[in-house]
Amino acid sequence: MPKLPVINREGKEVKNLELPDEVFGTPVKEHLIQEAVVAFRAAGRSGTHATKNRSDVSGGGKKPWRQKKTGRARHGSIRSPLWKGGGTVFGPQPRDYAFPFPRRKRHGALRSALSAKVKDGKLLVVESLLLPQPKTQELARLMEGLGVKGSALLVDEPGNRHLELSARNLARVKATLSTALNIVDLLAYDTVVLTEAAAGRVAEVLRP
Repeated sequence: MPKLPVINREGKEVKNLELPDEVFGTPVKEHLIQEAVVAFRAAGRSGTHATKNRSDVSGGGKKPWRQKKTGRARHGSIRSPLWKGGGTVFGPQPRDYAFPFPRRKRHGALRSALSAKVKDGKLLVVESLLLPQPKTQELARLMEGLGVKGSALLVDEPGNRHLELSARNLARVKATLSTALNIVDLLAYDTVVLTEAAAGRVAEVLRP
């Protein structure tokens, strides 16, 4: 069972927190992580692309010229894909790219990503991320006190609106909720900072 120090706002260790092996100490399954990333990104695609086929193109109700004895090729409509401005053949149409991805596999990928962060020393547990007011400077000072360098994902329990607002103007920092943790965010940021309460919630939800 991995033990991580819980640090305060000044970066000092106040106690140790035991994290369950089933969530933070599992083998890293890269293939499962890859599948989860593909599923997450596919679900996020808008799928609003569209082209006009020959039934959508305006005009073309009249035959351009008579069938025979003109010396030209036969044509029935200017909507034909052969004509400039005609319909597109087999062009993209609006669709939903999402596909079913079992919750069991999704949770398994999150456990693997969290375990990899623990092994690399890139997961921190802090007492609290509460800010007195929603100011970017306050969060920047807090990050400096925690000794976080590079990009960081801050995970807290729902209700910390000041943290969410303060992180908006920090280019390499993102604040998210323990209930909205996803595989892409875990991989995109160098360091994951969990509050003690968020770590307990994540362990509870992801425990197999």
